[in-house]
Amino acid sequence: MEWENLTSVSDFFLLGLSQQPEQQGVLFGLFLPMYLVTVAGNLLIILAIFTDAQLHTPMYFFLANLSLADTCFVSTTVPKMLANIWFQNQVISYVGCLSQLYFFMLFVMLEAFILAVMAYDRYVAICYPLHYLMVMSPGLCILLVSASWIVNALHSLLHTLLMNSLSFCAAHEIPHFFCDINPLLSLSCTDPFINELVIFTVGGLAGLVCVLCLVISYAYIFSTILKMPSAQGKRKAFSTCSSHLSVVSLFFGSSFCVYFSPPSVRSAQRGTVASVMYTVVTPMLNPFIYSLRNKDIKSSLRKLMWARKIHSP
Repeated sequence: MEWENLTSVSDFFLLGLSQQPEQQGVLFGLFLPMYLVTVAGNLLIILAIFTDAQLHTPMYFFLANLSLADTCFVSTTVPKMLANIWFQNQVISYVGCLSQLYFFMLFVMLEAFILAVMAYDRYVAICYPLHYLMVMSPGLCILLVSASWIVNALHSLLHTLLMNSLSFCAAHEIPHFFCDINPLLSLSCTDPFINELVIFTVGGLAGLVCVLCLVISYAYIFSTILKMPSAQGKRKAFSTCSSHLSVVSLFFGSSFCVYFSPPSVRSAQRGTVASVMYTVVTPMLNPFIYSLRNKDIKSSLRKLMWARKIHSP
C-alpha cells in the first residue's frame, strides 16, 4: 500500500490565490492589467536605454538587464495563473512545474545578483568618481552580468535536478499560484534532507553574497556622502542611488517576509499573498520608480513618445 502513494507524478494542481469561484473574475481583472503594465513598463525602459546614446553607461546597462530580468521573472508565473483562472483548470504538468521552478529560481536570483552589481556600480560612482569609467569598463560590466546569468542558471539547475529526484505523495495539490520550492518540498514523500541542505548552503551562500555586497557598498556610500562638505553635493549623490535603494528595499523586504518569517507566523495563505509582493508588485513598480526619479530616463521616454507622434500617420 505504501508504494501506491509514491505514484509516478504526471500533474500537480495549483490552488492559486483563492478557491472561491466568485473571486476568480476579480483576480483575473486585477492581475491581467498588472502583468501588461509590468511587461510594457520594463520593455519601455529597455527600449529607452538602447535607443538613447546618452544612456549607454554602466548604470543604465545594468538597469536594462534588471528590466529584462523583471520581464522574464513575472512572465514565469503570472501567465500560467491567468490561464488557470480563464480556463478554470488548475492542472500543471510535472515537467511544466519543474520548468517553472527552474526559471523562477533563475530570475529571482538573477534579480538579486543584478541589484548587488548595481550597488557596487553606485559605490564606485560615488566613492571613486574620477576612476569610475576606468573601473566600470565595458568588459567588466559584461563579465558581471554574464557571470550572474551563468551562476544562477547552474544554481537553478542544481535545485531542479534535486527536486526531480524526490518522490511525491498521491496528493498533488500545491497551495500556491506557482511551483515554488517550499510548497513542492512539503509534498515529498521521501526525505528532502539533501534538498534542504543545498538550499541552506548553496542558496544561503548566494543570498549572503548579494546581501553583503549591498550592505558593504551602501555603508561606504553613506560614509562618503556624510563626509561631503556641501548639502547640494550630498543631495546629488544620494539622488543617484535613491531609486536603486527603493527597489532593493521592496524586493528583499518582501522576499524575506516569504522565506525567513518565523514558523509561528508562517502559513500557506500568508506566504502566497506575500509572494505576490515580490513576484508581481515589485517588477511592476520598478519601471515607475526609475522613470519618476530619474531625469535621464524621463527625458529618453519623452523622446520615444515624441518620435512616435512624428512618425504616426
